[in-house]
Amino acid sequence: MRARPVAIAYVTAAALAALGSLACRQDMHDQPKYRPLRASAFFENTSSARTLVEGTIARGTLQTDTAFFTGKNGALLVNELPFPVTQDVLDRGQQRFNIYCTPCHDTTGSGNGLVVQRGFPRPQTYHSDRLRNVEAGYFFDVMTNGFGRMPDYRAQISPRDRWNIVAYIRALQLSQHAPKADVDPTKIQKPAAAAGEHGAAKH
Repeated sequence: MRARPVAIAYVTAAALAALGSLACRQDMHDQPKYRPLRASAFFENTSSARTLVEGTIARGTLQTDTAFFTGKNGALLVNELPFPVTQDVLDRGQQRFNIYCTPCHDTTGSGNGLVVQRGFPRPQTYHSDRLRNVEAGYFFDVMTNGFGRMPDYRAQISPRDRWNIVAYIRALQLSQHAPKADVDPTKIQKPAAAAGEHGAAKH
């Protein structure tokens, strides 16, 4: 006889728990918010999607330094990097260059990357007179907006890293065209002697 009241108590408790869970679930479903583009009875134009206040800037996108973020001063390309070129800048630029640029431009900037070797049109070498003499902002602008077959890399490479890459491109250009007076002869690595010469020396 005692089992029946206990069973009734369990069933009642379970029913109350179910009702409570349903109430909570309904509250979660009926949140006081608007879904995108849903009509609103509150605003005069019935649109829940409100126009942004003039001058609104998304978090993290404030660009007060035009030259840094565009590579230009007005309509003119800048010819100087916006920060000093240090070894850390060059190292970071080389790292980013090797990741994003070498597939087309190869590690020397000559334009014979792996995708070019497999049939993709060859880009112009960085060591041409035109690109050696072009403004630094030109490279930044091309990375930002793309050029010809090259897509833009603004989503993949931050503005700072784009400038780091520009610094490294300038280093690559200098490596191929350094004035003889700037080269320390004591640091020039001499080519290894041919194997035949080594053999002759041993005999």
